[in-house]
Amino acid sequence: MIDFLLAEWMQILGFATGAACVFLAGRRNVWSYPIGIANNIVFLAVFVPAGLYAAAGLQLVYLALGVHGWIRWTHGAEHDKTYIARTSRRAVASLIVAGLAGAGVLAWVLTTFTDSHVALADAATTAASLVAQYMLNRKWIENWFVWIAVDIAFVALSIATGLWIIAALYALFIGLCVYGLRTWRRVERESRTTDAAAEVARA
Repeated sequence: MIDFLLAEWMQILGFATGAACVFLAGRRNVWSYPIGIANNIVFLAVFVPAGLYAAAGLQLVYLALGVHGWIRWTHGAEHDKTYIARTSRRAVASLIVAGLAGAGVLAWVLTTFTDSHVALADAATTAASLVAQYMLNRKWIENWFVWIAVDIAFVALSIATGLWIIAALYALFIGLCVYGLRTWRRVERESRTTDAAAEVARA
């Protein structure tokens, strides 16, 4: 009973920190990263007992990516809250190749060395999540489309493994990602308008 209650509370804590992380990312607030790191630690403790080994391992990689994003958003071009970029065609091709390769490797590892019953889905969502996080760190606006697709898949995967609170969290994530996409698009439009006005003034 105690273990069950602890698992439920861990899912709730993951729900709260995860929602705050995505909301702050939508607001382009750097605090998304430390809260996201805390969320990774909580999810690590949730996913391992559920047999979602790739998703659990993903949290460790997220820790590294979280540090990477935190540094970029505080010291790089991404530090400017109005800075939003588009993913280049060359980058899109590289990300697709990296995502497919990562999913293939993870699926092989899971089917070979674990007892996971959702190896392919676990591997695919894990690889896509890494791609989305890298894009977010770069403030590439298309990251939100990848996150939305990943979250839809995670809702189904969480339901299949009985993690109902986590499934509800990812359903909430979908809404927060739509909010983030709309917010970033608005900032992008406003930035372009400001830049155009500045060009006219200089002319």
